Amino acid sequence: MALKHRASLSRLRSVFAKRNGTVLDLPASQAAVDGGAIAAADPKDFIPLPAGSLLLTLPGRSPVGFSGGELTPLEHFEGEPINAVAAALPLGYTRVALPAYVERAGAPSLPLYGYSALAWAEDGFRVAAVQTDELVSWSPQSHSEEAVREAIALRSVEFPRNAMVAQLSRCATEYGCFTAQNVFLRQGEAALPVSPACNARCLGCISEQDPNSTVRSAQERVKNRPTEEEICDVAIAHLRSVPDAIVSFGQGCEGEPLLAVDLIARAIRRIRNATGAGAIHCNTNASRPAALEKLIAAGLDSIRVSLNSARPDAYAAYYRPRGYGFADVVGSLRLAATAGVAVSLNLLTHPGVTDDPLEVEALDALLRDVSVEMLQTRTLNVDPALYFAAVGRPQSRPLGMRNWLNGLRQKFPQLRIGNFTRGFG
Repeated sequence: MALKHRASLSRLRSVFAKRNGTVLDLPASQAAVDGGAIAAADPKDFIPLPAGSLLLTLPGRSPVGFSGGELTPLEHFEGEPINAVAAALPLGYTRVALPAYVERAGAPSLPLYGYSALAWAEDGFRVAAVQTDELVSWSPQSHSEEAVREAIALRSVEFPRNAMVAQLSRCATEYGCFTAQNVFLRQGEAALPVSPACNARCLGCISEQDPNSTVRSAQERVKNRPTEEEICDVAIAHLRSVPDAIVSFGQGCEGEPLLAVDLIARAIRRIRNATGAGAIHCNTNASRPAALEKLIAAGLDSIRVSLNSARPDAYAAYYRPRGYGFADVVGSLRLAATAGVAVSLNLLTHPGVTDDPLEVEALDALLRDVSVEMLQTRTLNVDPALYFAAVGRPQSRPLGMRNWLNGLRQKFPQLRIGNFTRGFG
């Protein structure tokens, strides 16, 4: 996407994309944001656009801004239709406002990105975000293409007939997955994708959308389960050779690991018979407490449970669970905490939902009920209109995402807030 800088003013200004992808600002239009309701952009919510961000054109969507105090759709520039623009943030940042726009007739569904409000200021592009974490091992500098290619060649020789390694090679190169790359680079958290099946139909699932969905999956889900030997060969080698290593079940390229509980439990026991080093972790929807109990008994060290909401109705509207409910998720959290397993929440955040007063109250109650060591804020990758249509817009004024984060830190000072799985527990 081509960029063109224009003369600057002191306030945040609306931006738009021309048909050829060039992004411009409108000096006479004050930027607007969507935080559950459209409002003028607050400069305190904006930071300079971080390195590694993507600029995204929103096709079929006209930007809106404030001109003379009135909210105005911006439909044309120099006689040409224009589109709204958003930013997708790099790892370590949390979105605090959505782009404000009006959908035109026939607008296509947006692909699975986390759309953050973008504006233009004196110092260039600014985005509605806060930095919530930083970790060198999760940076692009620690995952250079050349190093990954060389490492894949080495591991392919080390594990010549391992189907899991073949899958991870695809994830590392085609999808750029850091946890897959870590298997080859022998560093940090290493992925162990196991389960092709899932018992949820998440609106923003990156590996498998409904056949009639207008949204494309960002990647292809694993088709077959690896063998116990394939899992253990990769996991044991990683745990033995990497300081503070983590091996983790439940990746973006798979379904729900609790549906492969017997295989994973056998693998965990075998891994622990071979080495007591590092941590064995599971990313899960926590839908099956009895299955989780088996993994804990086998030697599971930590879990990260994904939530979009602590309200059962909003949870169900996004996850669309099959054969379980939110009560099962809470039951699994209690079970893990009681058993001494380190618990982290993978909270899929969305302005206007996460900071809705009703949601804030529900999440606070959950955090008081269950011992959670870390809350990982994740910008939810989904078309905002699709998400609001499913879970509803707030009925009262949201707190604002920055206020929500600050409130969490004050109410739960023992709770670690960040973005990356690392050494908790």
